[in-house]
Amino acid sequence: MPLLPLPKPAAQPGATNPNVRYKIPHPNAPDEAHVLIEAISQETNGPWRYLRGHASVETTDTLLRADEIDYNGDTGDVIVRGRVLYESYVTGNKIECDHGEYNVNTEKGNFYEVTGTAPAKIEVRPGILAGSQPFVFQAKWVERIQERYILHQGFITNCSMPKPWWVLKGPKFDVIDNERAIAYNAVFRLKNLPLLYLPFYYKPLGKQPRKSGFMSPNLGNSSQKGFLYGIGYYWAINRSYDLLYRPVYFSSRGLSQYTDLRGKVRPGTDFDFQVYGVQDRGIMIGNELQKQGGYEIELEGKTELGDGWEGRVSVDYLDSYLFRQNFTETFNEAIFSESHSVGFIDKHWSTYGITIAAERDVNYLDINPQDTIVIRSLPSVNWDSSEHLVNDRVLPVWLSLESSVAGLNRSQPGGTGPGDYTGTLETQDFVGRMDAEPTVTTAFHWGAFGLMPSFTWHETYYGASVSPVGTFISKDFVRSASDIDVLLILPSLARVFKAPKWLGDKIEHVIEPRAEFRSVAGVGSGFNRILRFDGTDLLSDTEQLNLKLSNRFYVKKKDGTVQELAWWELRQDRYFNPTFGGAVLPGRLNIVEASEDLTPMPFLTGPRNYSPIDSDLRIETKVGFEWRADYDPLQGHLIDSGVSANVHTAQWFFALGYNEIRDNPILAPNSNQMSALVGYGNTNRKGFSGAFSVYYDYDRGILEFATAQMTYNTDCCGVSVQVRRFNFGTRNENQFLVSFGVSNVSTFGTLRRQDRLF
Repeated sequence: MPLLPLPKPAAQPGATNPNVRYKIPHPNAPDEAHVLIEAISQETNGPWRYLRGHASVETTDTLLRADEIDYNGDTGDVIVRGRVLYESYVTGNKIECDHGEYNVNTEKGNFYEVTGTAPAKIEVRPGILAGSQPFVFQAKWVERIQERYILHQGFITNCSMPKPWWVLKGPKFDVIDNERAIAYNAVFRLKNLPLLYLPFYYKPLGKQPRKSGFMSPNLGNSSQKGFLYGIGYYWAINRSYDLLYRPVYFSSRGLSQYTDLRGKVRPGTDFDFQVYGVQDRGIMIGNELQKQGGYEIELEGKTELGDGWEGRVSVDYLDSYLFRQNFTETFNEAIFSESHSVGFIDKHWSTYGITIAAERDVNYLDINPQDTIVIRSLPSVNWDSSEHLVNDRVLPVWLSLESSVAGLNRSQPGGTGPGDYTGTLETQDFVGRMDAEPTVTTAFHWGAFGLMPSFTWHETYYGASVSPVGTFISKDFVRSASDIDVLLILPSLARVFKAPKWLGDKIEHVIEPRAEFRSVAGVGSGFNRILRFDGTDLLSDTEQLNLKLSNRFYVKKKDGTVQELAWWELRQDRYFNPTFGGAVLPGRLNIVEASEDLTPMPFLTGPRNYSPIDSDLRIETKVGFEWRADYDPLQGHLIDSGVSANVHTAQWFFALGYNEIRDNPILAPNSNQMSALVGYGNTNRKGFSGAFSVYYDYDRGILEFATAQMTYNTDCCGVSVQVRRFNFGTRNENQFLVSFGVSNVSTFGTLRRQDRLF
């Protein structure tokens, strides 16, 4: 096993050789200055060594092995013949061929009649099928130029040979390890069936691949939109900016366009700007052609301004709720009837904070463009101070402050009379509002008992108000109110029980009672003169007692670990001022701060002496379970109930949801809805996986949304098919979506990763 010097010293990486890579020695391999040769027999002729029988030439990071090797010690040329193996210790690439030539000094060579492998770079990214199969390639001949491989007249696959599921076949492939791969005039074949012609295909191989190029095409079908197809283009503008543009053409409706511009302007400053729109030709609704197109603009950004100041912006501008309802691709997006936009700069130091903001909130009552409630704030300045200790000599005293100055605007088709929403309301351009709420808090302790009283003074100035008949008037108004809050913390009660064997060793039950009394005075009947913009305007007179009882169950396992098994909380308010100082009027929709804080049904239709009983139960074992409900003693039944449960085994997963509302019809129409999800498998499971989900409305007898997905994965690729059914509002549509994924490479089709059931 002679150890020979390389023909010339290896170049070392550094400032004078920036393109020379570092070579990491393989265990037991020679150093960078030598080459190791081995054979059963060898002959010499000048600089040439003729190696025969199990011959090999090894450098610090490569190995050449063959039946016959001719090696030139002066030039570094190597000629190999018969069962040739080339292996790179750095990349793990292996080439088997019939014959070839290579230079160990320049790291250049040609190999003929090639079959090779390259280790898989496992892509752990959402939407990409992961796999461990290495890439296999075959070619008539292969050029190696240092880290670059050029394959001629061959194919690439990462499926098991000799009968691969897919191959990408073409006249030329150009690959640079850990950088990129390019295919020219290639044809993608699935089981020898040509599916896609790619005149130029670029695949980045770097750790953070960003390269301009066309995206995978979109194909699908819809009963309302027709056949849909499209292709996107990704433009890596520079290191700091990129742009994605994806048009999709609906054969029955027109063109949709999606644009996403992202940028990192400087350290600490970045943004993401998205626009989605559809130029709709329209659809026949009865005898009328209805155009449902529109657009939506979204912007997210943040910046660090220095000296502790930070700016953020979040914009969601929706041109038409009808557009969202008919052209979004998920059920939750389609039924979401709000849009929120806010931009602000703020600074926080010590216990203080200042925020300067502009905000726009829109609530869409239905698809009619005029039926919207729009609330704007431009600008608003908030000065706050969190609780901080100002005295601890006799009793601890904490002081906090919330204050704001804002210009506010509200417009809606349903107005705001004394507590109701009838008539039309349009404020002047902007109504001034100034609010200050200082709070003083202290605490007492007697053994396990605790008492925390606090006092808040609310002083609010409005530049306009509401008349007794519910119309907007320019007359200003001042609200002054005192707010006393006393929280009584009672001792917790606990007891330990022996647990069932299947659950653990022991169970501890802890009961935590709380009582809180609150008294607000000074608002009175002036509540109905206040314009409603946000929660600040819901303060009303009240004298109320809140009782809360929390039950916690902890289980101790055999190994000594402790976890919370279940949690059940009961709450109810007792109102000693049933009209809330005249704020609640009979026969109208009333909302005050006291009711809004407790239950998801905040509106009141008349005076009340006590609230519904609010119950919240959560259980976490192998089955996750949650039940939230409100029982109204006045009506004698549950007014709302929401149940959800889920379980996930090794392969199966189930989820069930049930929501029911049986409140006063003036407050909300009765509803009775069920959702369910059942599935088997996962994204990367080989073989078949499937899932099915539904949203069903019992009261109307309508299946509002249903999705069925079937996925089949091989060792190297997978296909997913999804069928959807939309049936709500003006949307009555069936969709057929499909995606095809190649493991560790890419996925193309119309089934987006965020819309998959698994």
